[in-house]
Amino acid sequence: FEFRINKEQSSFHNRLLQHDLEKNCSGRQGNVQYDNTNFGSSSITSFPVLQRTAEEKILNSDRLTLERQKLTVCPIIDGEDHLRLLNFQHNFITRIQNISNLQHLVFLDLYDNQIEEISGLSTLRSLRVLLLGKNRLKKISNLENLKNLDVLDLHGNQITKIENINHLGELRVLNLARNLLTIVENINGLDSLTELNLRHNQVCSIKDVDTLPCLQRLFLSFNNISSFEDILCLADSSSLSDITLDGNPIAQETWYKHTVLHHMMQLRQLDMKRITEEERRMASVAVRKEEERKRESHKQTLLKEKKRLTICNIAHQWEIQQNRVALVASLNTDKDNEPCQINGSAAYVFPEESRSLDTILSSAVQGLSVLESHLVEVEGDTLYLYGSGALECLDRNWSVQTAAAVITVSFMFIEFDEIVQVLTKLKTKFPNSVHLKFKETNLVALQQLSALAQVNRIEQLTVDPQGNPVVSFTLWKYYVLFRLNHFNLQKINGIEVTQNDIVMAERLFGVLDYVASSELPHYRMFSLLGESRRKQFHYLLEGKGKKSGIGNEESNDNRAGGESTARATLNYSTKDFHMEKLEEIKERRTFCQTYVKNLVKEAADIHMKNESLQKLWPQMFIELVRDAVVEIRNKNSYMKLCLQRIADQKQ
Repeated sequence: FEFRINKEQSSFHNRLLQHDLEKNCSGRQGNVQYDNTNFGSSSITSFPVLQRTAEEKILNSDRLTLERQKLTVCPIIDGEDHLRLLNFQHNFITRIQNISNLQHLVFLDLYDNQIEEISGLSTLRSLRVLLLGKNRLKKISNLENLKNLDVLDLHGNQITKIENINHLGELRVLNLARNLLTIVENINGLDSLTELNLRHNQVCSIKDVDTLPCLQRLFLSFNNISSFEDILCLADSSSLSDITLDGNPIAQETWYKHTVLHHMMQLRQLDMKRITEEERRMASVAVRKEEERKRESHKQTLLKEKKRLTICNIAHQWEIQQNRVALVASLNTDKDNEPCQINGSAAYVFPEESRSLDTILSSAVQGLSVLESHLVEVEGDTLYLYGSGALECLDRNWSVQTAAAVITVSFMFIEFDEIVQVLTKLKTKFPNSVHLKFKETNLVALQQLSALAQVNRIEQLTVDPQGNPVVSFTLWKYYVLFRLNHFNLQKINGIEVTQNDIVMAERLFGVLDYVASSELPHYRMFSLLGESRRKQFHYLLEGKGKKSGIGNEESNDNRAGGESTARATLNYSTKDFHMEKLEEIKERRTFCQTYVKNLVKEAADIHMKNESLQKLWPQMFIELVRDAVVEIRNKNSYMKLCLQRIADQKQ
């Protein structure tokens, strides 16, 4: 018996030649076509009735082929209860019916029809082979009584889910190729299954395959499997010997073959190619390298995630701090008002927000250490500093190579007044740094930008508008150019500085030189200037600074990298520094007052003693003369007394 098949059926039909049915019919040859079969009309129903001649029954007593007969329904088959093989290939049948009386049927072929539902098979308990490929099935159902089923072909349908087959313990071959499956599951209980064909589906994940004790061949070509984790259960299958994964995204990966062979040591064939021992050895080596690469990649991923969460934590703490500062300022401005609102929400919720964030961050990434309140990172030629605690890390022992490689220093979520205190360290720690970046640093006044004069050199300055209100000032760039012109700035916020910009800056702010130097007391001027400037300042005070020689000297000094004498008076003092100075002045004033008070008191005491002495001195003088006369009245006695005093002093 022969029947026409497509490529998807070939593997099944080759094995069907070994089926018991074929053994029993091995003596019969030829393809019996019933083109001349007589179909009569039934008086009871509208179905056609099949009638075979006695000669035809003798030639093929246990099989019936109704292939390509343009049938739209299954005919009534009377007097053929002994049939074991029934072929309805290539017809237009829409429903399985009128075969419930064929209880000895072993082989039923309904390939290439228009059947939409599996039905009418409940009485066929002897059925071993059911071929329903290339139909219109959308669901697997009504197979409960076919417990002896050996081969089930459902390829080329519209099935979206594997279901209702767990009871088929005798099933050896299952073909679900060319359907709409996305997940392979619900295949527990198929203890005899040796071959599973899932080619040309949309499978992206596989489950339960490791529970099939007899599965040897698994065909997964042309699906959507993209990672080995999607088919990880295959590695636990001890019986699997042949698998195909070609046509999947995973097959395009360089590690594909090595990974599969390493985890499935029992395989004999991969993608229809025999596996050699050399390939297994090379796969083992390659997989070890790949695992090391993945571990390193995973480590880097964790570090990046920790960095991201740390920065989020720092940003949140910065926001809380800024809101609290704004709250305090608002309360100081108007203490009688209701508790103020900040950004539309009550300021008192910040502690709860902080705890909530900490909870979220701690549970977001398991295995990461506790989040820090600051972060220091060198990436390429840029040193990133997040959070005020990062400023302390500038004191660490940086390697010469790392320090020399740093060109850009980026400050984020740090108060500018705190940054000012460490600017001088940048000169010595990172001598090649020429680019400063500020973001969320609370730059609010032009005067703060004057503090950048402490840095050795600046070629680029970037002030992000986020968290720096000073950028909203129209003339802030011109002030920077005016105050830091001795640095020869080349770019501000990524924009090239032109000569016209420098000229405009001098026109707008040049008068500040005169105002600052004329209003500042001389003692304060001396405290701001270094020794190298004091001699020049004396010339300025004496009016000699107008001479061409002095002007040229100052100009040359500016070009050499120094700042002008007058502009040095525009230096910025932080709030903390100013408070310290006030405290120092207060202490000095207190000390001076105490010292003067003590001097006055001591002088008053001396004056009083002097007046008392002037009053008592005449009488004291008379008594002194009298005592002296009495003592020297007897010359010998006086000499003895003197000698005795000298002797006593020597002892």
